[in-house]
Amino acid sequence: MLPTLRDGRMTLRPLEERDATDLETIVEQPSVRKWWGSDDSDSRSAETFAEDARKQLAFAVEVDGALAGWLGFYEEHEPDYRHASLDIFLAIEHQGAGLGPHALRLAARWLIDERGHHRLTIDPACANVRAIRAYHTIGFRPVGIMRRYERGPDGAWHDALLMDLLAEELT
Repeated sequence: MLPTLRDGRMTLRPLEERDATDLETIVEQPSVRKWWGSDDSDSRSAETFAEDARKQLAFAVEVDGALAGWLGFYEEHEPDYRHASLDIFLAIEHQGAGLGPHALRLAARWLIDERGHHRLTIDPACANVRAIRAYHTIGFRPVGIMRRYERGPDGAWHDALLMDLLAEELT
């Protein structure tokens, strides 16, 4: 069972199936959709978000008690490669106010302190300069370019920037 994490206006709570339709609406907003899956992918469907809830693979991001977005994570449990990865999107009205880094910092602290990870990764599109800048503010550093890594809404393959953060680098 995922915990509920709180810090000021920010709450990360276990994603619930009831959030799925609202998240599907958020992910279709142009400033989110631009970076989130191709048109023939199911990564933007309510069913995918409901599955995340059933499997406890994501948090609902709330700001002042209102659903603001989604924060997913993956944990590698192989002892020799143990680490976690993060992903996030926020509704347009919550973008550009430092809330993404706030949510990521909260999740990162939990993954490091409670789940025992020493290294976290995130992989924004190379063209998503705003996200890269935001991730850098909490300590993520570029590792390298993953060429033709993901398909965008335009159907073309796009490069992504692999970034990582060691536990002692979290700001």
